[in-house]
Amino acid sequence: MDVLDSLDTDHSFSSHMEEWDSMTEEYKQLEEEHKAYKQKVEELKNLQNKLGTSIKKQRKDLLQLSEKLQGCDVPAEYRSRMSDITEKMKERSEVFREIEAFLPKDNGIFLNTTLGRINVTMFSKSAKHRYKEEYEKFKFVMTIIMLFLSLTLRFVLESRYEKVGDAIFHFLLVWYYCTLTLRESILIVNGSRIKGWWVAHHYISTYLTGVGLTWPDSTTYHLFRDQYMDFSIYLSFVQILQYYYQSGCLYRLRALGERHNMDITVEGFQTWMWRGLKFLLPFVYLGHFFQLYNAYTLYQLSLLPECEEWQVLMMSATFFVLFLGNSISTWGTVANKLGDKSHEQRLRRQSLYQLEKCKKPDSSGLHHHRD
Repeated sequence: MDVLDSLDTDHSFSSHMEEWDSMTEEYKQLEEEHKAYKQKVEELKNLQNKLGTSIKKQRKDLLQLSEKLQGCDVPAEYRSRMSDITEKMKERSEVFREIEAFLPKDNGIFLNTTLGRINVTMFSKSAKHRYKEEYEKFKFVMTIIMLFLSLTLRFVLESRYEKVGDAIFHFLLVWYYCTLTLRESILIVNGSRIKGWWVAHHYISTYLTGVGLTWPDSTTYHLFRDQYMDFSIYLSFVQILQYYYQSGCLYRLRALGERHNMDITVEGFQTWMWRGLKFLLPFVYLGHFFQLYNAYTLYQLSLLPECEEWQVLMMSATFFVLFLGNSISTWGTVANKLGDKSHEQRLRRQSLYQLEKCKKPDSSGLHHHRD
């Protein structure tokens, strides 16, 4: 019996040793794979640097060649080729942009300040698209929450709970806009084409909500509170409309190849929204004038004898800046689009005129035939 037990023990120990040997082989393979991985990472970094240098050189050479060509009189036999070269220069600039979207780049002051000098560039289209979709979902969900919360604070919550509810609401607004600007900055690094004003708009909104958070519980605060909640309700409603229709419009335009994959919805109006979204313009303009009305109301409150808070006048000025920026940006977009449409109509009329002219019979030919 003891002999059998000894044999079983030896067999068990032997199997453990074999398992260890197998694990050792796997560990050696793991080390080799890790070594190869580090080598590939180093190669990737070198290739990224090489690509970045090549793009800079190409851009510089294209600029110099473009300047040289502009100063030349193009012979008639080269005009066709010149037109082709000009078109290819534009195409190459777009290709450079696409390549750079997958190369590490400087994060900018905001990201460097908040996150430090880390690389936030995503190196796959799927990762970029996934992050963009998460951004859109975050905006939509937070807008729904803001709408529900502002409705509750405006019409449901009892006055004795207003102070706590308002504090939560203002804090949530500050957190939302801070997070939004952070995510937008990461999207810009990864190729999103967000217009300058709409980026600035969120920075200003962050400041505005921060000032609102520090506004003490006072007479002027309560005089403006209901109007501010009404504005928040309307703004959330318009943002939901914009998100719903802009998302559909972007999806169609991307499918047609007319928009970039990293384009996002915005709290405003841009040229690509023109087709099918013109009905949103009245809502957008009303929102702008609501901001102007807020600025006016706050300015009037700042003139009251009982007004001692600096936040009143500061928020008035900020609302006015938002009104100006939003209005100018929207009006500029509409004017450009209308200008493009009128130009297209002129070209169409000229084409029709030329076509009709070609269709008319030659009068000299008719006279010759009669003779």
